[in-house]
Amino acid sequence: MADAMSRLEGFAYDGLVVDVRLADGDGLDVLDEALTRYPDMRAVVTARFGSVHHAVRALKRGAADFLIKPIQPAQIVDLLRPAAVERRHPARIVPVRPVVPAEAPCFDQIVGSSPAMKRLFHTLSLVSPMNSTILLQGETGTGKELVARTIHRNSPRRDQPFVAFNAAAIPEGLAEAELFGHVKGAFTGAIQQRIGRFEAANGGTLFIDEVSSMPLSLQSKLLRALQEREVERIGSSRPVKIDVRVVAATNVDLRQMVKEGTFREDLFYRLSVVRVELPPLRARLDDVPALAHHFVLQSCRSNNLAEKVLSQDALRVLMEFSWPGNIRHLQNAVEYAVAMSGHAPEIPAAALPEELSHRLFGTSETGCEPAAPVIVPHTPEEGINFSSTMSQVERELILRYLQKAGGNKRRAARLLSLSRTTLIDKLQRLGVTEPAIATTAA
Repeated sequence: MADAMSRLEGFAYDGLVVDVRLADGDGLDVLDEALTRYPDMRAVVTARFGSVHHAVRALKRGAADFLIKPIQPAQIVDLLRPAAVERRHPARIVPVRPVVPAEAPCFDQIVGSSPAMKRLFHTLSLVSPMNSTILLQGETGTGKELVARTIHRNSPRRDQPFVAFNAAAIPEGLAEAELFGHVKGAFTGAIQQRIGRFEAANGGTLFIDEVSSMPLSLQSKLLRALQEREVERIGSSRPVKIDVRVVAATNVDLRQMVKEGTFREDLFYRLSVVRVELPPLRARLDDVPALAHHFVLQSCRSNNLAEKVLSQDALRVLMEFSWPGNIRHLQNAVEYAVAMSGHAPEIPAAALPEELSHRLFGTSETGCEPAAPVIVPHTPEEGINFSSTMSQVERELILRYLQKAGGNKRRAARLLSLSRTTLIDKLQRLGVTEPAIATTAA
């Protein structure tokens, strides 16, 4: 660090490459000093492993880019070339595209306000402005492509193409040509030259869904494209330079695939510079009402129907389901209910798919074992406080099943067909304390 500082005093450099961690100090201090002395200097910060915190600090302090080791010399040359061009042709310089978007990040197309989603939004606000490769991990139906598009819209590449490639949807024999393109005559049926998804996404973002489905032979070519920032069309030996940010997605454990030898370890680390975990719907049940309302309006509009609302019974059933298919599962269920409710302005629970509506009519989730009958309180002429009465009924049911489970919350949740987290939330909302649970168990 001391040597770098002394060199900056003696010469006005056009470019700077500095590591975050120096033997005798912080590389970002060198960055600050360099840009203070020479504001027009183009600086690149490097690090041995992907750190969102360091990357954001570097970019906010004025670095042009942030690279994760190992780094190819060509990457640094490409990033510093504009500084040399500016020195030779100052009148022809185009202003460098800002790394951080000028406006605040916008996540309005993702519905959710639960703690799990707030954490996700915070992560996206940090990683979207960067150029780092991102790996989205989540179960099927958690909205990985929607998140990828949101990352693109909140990045400096927002005005450039967003191109999607589903590795599982394209036959293995065609996948390479789809991804990298081909020249005329490269194989039977190649009657003309065609660019691949990488070239189509040049300047923008390439979303590779179900990356775990890629055969090993294609994985090696993807790794080379990421490392060298260039692709070769099938049938050509001439490399084509690309500037593409890759966002990959998977619903399986890639680490386990690496151990099994079905996924390249070096590609895993290249793809997972930043890993983003998408929560399953069962971990964010608080978002179900808002999501369901969104899908109801969406379905009504797409089918030219008057706007509908979900009944309270229907909402209760939706919130107590575990949603193994996640958001896509919920969307399909709501669309079915919109259709089955006809022209009624309110969607009853009976209009929901059978796997959900059986809960209302007293059959078990398997359909083999009848559920316990629901006890309806008396109905006085003067009416009742619906919310208070329902809370009392809910509290009584929970306490009874806690008693059956001997106070074991996990077993009680299973008997009630709830997740343990949902049961604990209900206990807190109903004011059921540990002493009450212990008394019930006793």
